[in-house]
Amino acid sequence: MLTQDTTVADQWYNTGDMRITAIDAHAHVFVRGLPLAQQRRHAPDYDATLDAYAGHLLSNGVSHAVLVQPSFLGTDNSFFLDVVKRYPRRFRGVAVVDCAVTDSELALLDRTGVVGIRLNLIGLELPQLTAPDWRRLFARVNALGWHVEVHREAVDLHAVVGPLLEQGCTVVVDHFGRPDPRTAAGDPGFKYLLSVGGTGRVWVKLSAAYRSAVNDDGTATGTSLASQILAAYTPDRLVWGSDWPHTQHQHIVDYDAARRALDQWVPDGAQRESILTSSARTLYRFE
Repeated sequence: MLTQDTTVADQWYNTGDMRITAIDAHAHVFVRGLPLAQQRRHAPDYDATLDAYAGHLLSNGVSHAVLVQPSFLGTDNSFFLDVVKRYPRRFRGVAVVDCAVTDSELALLDRTGVVGIRLNLIGLELPQLTAPDWRRLFARVNALGWHVEVHREAVDLHAVVGPLLEQGCTVVVDHFGRPDPRTAAGDPGFKYLLSVGGTGRVWVKLSAAYRSAVNDDGTATGTSLASQILAAYTPDRLVWGSDWPHTQHQHIVDYDAARRALDQWVPDGAQRESILTSSARTLYRFE
């Protein structure tokens, strides 16, 4: 029973010890009324509150989580950072910054629990990632031991992941690499993603397969993609994310379905356990 002053998030945070039972490596929290980025693809007309998210984590036995800055909030990371600061042992964060970010701002993000930056390039012109400003940013990100998370359709992954690897970055590719729904595993960009598995410096999120499917929850699509990704990467370079609250797809999937999908994508229990715990613990620097 929750007391009047205890939130669902408090209950989740204080449940049991801090042993990692599962890590959700991709979720967003936000509420209506936050300052929106001037350049954005959409703006949700609903709230994705911390308490609602914590309720899903509790009911699914997920002990730790990674909050990712949503694209429509731009570089103002303050909302999710407040959550990470309140629950530092169970949350990590992935921020969005621009090349003008200062060293002191990066250091503050690092102390707060941020472990990477996100390049959400869906719908945008591809940046010149070898330009001096980008090189300076990636050098600072590397010095902090952070990763660079990439969200872009598979057809362009070579133009983003390639320059990042050349600059010594650790790369995390979102949502199965976002292959074209019409070709899925046959997408040449997906084949490129498989080809860089042997570098040991690229990780893939098994998440949001519905973003590479047509009018369904993507479970079948994810099953086909996951078998090839597993072969190329092994569980040690894979993590799972719910993609809660499933923006623009919330009508076809919910948190429970997103968690169940992993059981179908990765039917081997030992592999699934590694993806949910040790792999994500290493990447996101959970103690």
